[in-house]
Amino acid sequence: MTVRKAWIVAVAVGGAGVALVMLLVVGVYIVAGNLVNGVNGASKKLAKGAVPAAYQPLVQKWGNMCPAINPALLAAQLYQESGFNPKAQSPAQAQGIAQFIPGTWATHGIDGDGDGDRDVWDPNDAIPSAASYDCELASYVKDVPGDATKNMLAAYNAGAYAVIKYGGVPPYKETQNYVKTITTLEQSFAAPVGRVDPSEQAAGAIHYAQEKLGTLYLWGGNGTAEQGGRFDCSGLTKAAYESVGITLPRVANDQYNAGPHPSREELLPGDLVFFSDDLTNSRAIRHVGIYVGGGYMIDAPRPGAVIRFDPIDTPDYFGATRVTEDGAKALPATAGSGANRT
Repeated sequence: MTVRKAWIVAVAVGGAGVALVMLLVVGVYIVAGNLVNGVNGASKKLAKGAVPAAYQPLVQKWGNMCPAINPALLAAQLYQESGFNPKAQSPAQAQGIAQFIPGTWATHGIDGDGDGDRDVWDPNDAIPSAASYDCELASYVKDVPGDATKNMLAAYNAGAYAVIKYGGVPPYKETQNYVKTITTLEQSFAAPVGRVDPSEQAAGAIHYAQEKLGTLYLWGGNGTAEQGGRFDCSGLTKAAYESVGITLPRVANDQYNAGPHPSREELLPGDLVFFSDDLTNSRAIRHVGIYVGGGYMIDAPRPGAVIRFDPIDTPDYFGATRVTEDGAKALPATAGSGANRT
């Protein structure tokens, strides 16, 4: 019997479906228990497509400018600041892909591409300037005890004087949250150097999605009573993880950054799997489902279809994310660029 048929039979007999989900995921946990933990935050290799192709060479080059930063960390900062939008502007007049305010740009902006000007709206200048500014801050606090990267991030948020005064990350809640946010997001931009821990919430998320099998798709659907309990793809995955206490962003391309990225061979039940017509750019992701094992996912595929099992091994398969609670919490609420919800 194929995995697909086995799942369908399990769903048909109700409670047996839940038992199968639990057995599958618990079995995965037993196997995974002895695997190497997590993602190495110092990884210099970016995860596939995590940075839009137009900016990846810049992030890779300038992310190695000094020991306190790396490409994944620089990518995390750019994502948190602007969602890789070179035209972003905040109410506080922060500008461009790196969100420099005019006074900081005047002092710290550099001519990254050597064309004779310093343009805050040009990623070829703004991305090198962000890396340069990070490294300059790191040099200010280089003699402070503790982790050089965390001290640099703290200096970015609270100023170098505060880091020097307190001998490390200062006891300011905002600064401590900023340091944790960026270092957590860093993991979602770094290619894992070892196996990634399974999600403790995976079984519950799968069970939730399984209960929605056969529900008619609705564009923009969040499963509310007013919508007849219907979903689109990212609405389903968001609701599935909310059922186990993890809040994901609404759109698929931001959900991709909710944790580290296992390879196809390392997928476990509960991983989110993503699809795109541009395999070089996570910001172009247009579809997401929940992996259940055996090469299949539960997803809400398109208008006119119902929530169902679908194979993941298609030409538009982009990659996967192992959702973590910290990873989801680190995601900025406004970074999304309006990714398609299919």
